[in-house]
Amino acid sequence: MSALPVLILHVTLPVPVAQSYAFLSDPRNMSQWASGLGQGLRQEGDAWIAQGESGQVTICFAQANAYGVLDHEVTLPDGARVAVPMRVVANGEGASELTFTLFRQPGMDDAKFAEDAKWVMRDLQKLQQLLTPPNPA
Repeated sequence: MSALPVLILHVTLPVPVAQSYAFLSDPRNMSQWASGLGQGLRQEGDAWIAQGESGQVTICFAQANAYGVLDHEVTLPDGARVAVPMRVVANGEGASELTFTLFRQPGMDDAKFAEDAKWVMRDLQKLQQLLTPPNPA
């Protein structure tokens, strides 16, 4: 099997890494920013179930850790599994960097891969806005 094509997507979060990690590592917060997986998210044992665009999906998240690892695996309605590596690291004391690895899935054409990348970036930008402290008046 050959390697899948990949895009590394990135945003700077204007909050300390501990705050970013605490927010991102709680699946209940996904509905606020992850439009593809956040809808109707409910816990079942160690997994989380959501209503995806093609039906019910199961999401398994990395265990809490001190390294900023936010990886999760999504099992699609057809049983296919999609790895979603994510990391958050400190950038100084008051900001953090979030990286999202987007794998092009087998059989996916260029247009669909580009569409998926735009979708993920919109979600990451929404997260960035959500975590941006309001400007004092």
